[in-house]
Amino acid sequence: QVQLVESGGGLVQAGDSLRLSCAASGRTFSSYAMGWFRQAPGKEREFVAAIRWSAYTTSYADSVKGRFTISRDNAKRTVYLEMNTLKPEDTAVYYCAAQRGGPLGVQPHEYDYWGQGTQVTVSS
Repeated sequence: QVQLVESGGGLVQAGDSLRLSCAASGRTFSSYAMGWFRQAPGKEREFVAAIRWSAYTTSYADSVKGRFTISRDNAKRTVYLEMNTLKPEDTAVYYCAAQRGGPLGVQPHEYDYWGQGTQVTVSS
């Protein structure tokens, strides 16, 4: 069982940066792949970024490549999403998720545990 708690969201202006954190409980955190998803009002939840347990393999949505960076610290049981050059279209609730196994997932149904989400609002 893994419990996830996101933090770091807020209201920023276009071009600003934010760093989201996701703290995980559970002894086997280091064996899970971790992902970030987001959901804007009226839209489906979409993939943002993911990272394997070893941190050597990452995946990004095209819309955030070059602007967002996912990382993890297994000793601290925390995964991060560094978001730079934010745009109004990045406004959404951001969710952290944990995947038990298999190929690095990019779809919500591939993940087994979810946090409660943190709101990111980017004003123009």
